[in-house]
Amino acid sequence: MAVSQLSVQPLLESESVALRDVVCGGECKHESTEECAELTYLVFPYRGVYVRHLGGDDAVAEANQVLFFNADEGYRVSHPLVGGDACLSLWVTEPVVRELAPKTQLREGAPLAFRRQRLRIDARAQVLVALLRHGLRRKAVDTLQAETLVLTLVRRSLGERTSHAAGASAGRQKLVDRAKLALSTDLGRRWTLAEIAREVGVSPVYLTQVFQQVEAMPLYRYQLHLRLARALDLLGQYDDLTALGLDLGFSSHSHFSAAFQQAFGRTPSEFRQAALHR
Repeated sequence: MAVSQLSVQPLLESESVALRDVVCGGECKHESTEECAELTYLVFPYRGVYVRHLGGDDAVAEANQVLFFNADEGYRVSHPLVGGDACLSLWVTEPVVRELAPKTQLREGAPLAFRRQRLRIDARAQVLVALLRHGLRRKAVDTLQAETLVLTLVRRSLGERTSHAAGASAGRQKLVDRAKLALSTDLGRRWTLAEIAREVGVSPVYLTQVFQQVEAMPLYRYQLHLRLARALDLLGQYDDLTALGLDLGFSSHSHFSAAFQQAFGRTPSEFRQAALHR
């Protein structure tokens, strides 16, 4: 990937963790030339979408996922949608990862490497991503607090009860990924099931069945989580939270606020106060 497309802002560096905010312009619609990471990273997309091509496995990277970039493992990236992407890139020392990660998540032996390319994270992990990004950019959290939040984020993102590994054939996974790309074209659009099914070329019934099988949640709830993750990203840019909710496809401020509170444990205004105005 061309360096000119990337903007990298270090947010935290300590003896045990390093966190960077990486923004990509997304100019490369087709697969990039092969690249690889020097170290093993956990990458949390929080804005936009891209596809990571790892051998024969393609992963749609969006805000419901954490992706694992193993050291010296070649991959390619493409941006099928305009707008680029933004991610938090996290490095943690190998002893810390091995202490926090279930053994089923890691390959046996050395060097440190994850078995899967991605996992679906839960709402609490998404909140931690937002708190770290907003808090560190505004220097509202100190190193000790940030390191603690990072370890909690790693634990939740890898935990067998707090993360989900998609389970299905490669063909069904690709169908679900096409549905995710359709949703990501416009998070504020009020899609119908028939419209999404036409986008991916299957019947509405088959789409709902396959999506539930792969992601262990209904399609509509997956879309809700994408919208709410985008809200976490945009809270600092909106003075009018009603406008933010409407722009993200919610029917009213009360609908937006109730969904946000159910997912994240606090209202949008409470989160903004805690994350942006300390």
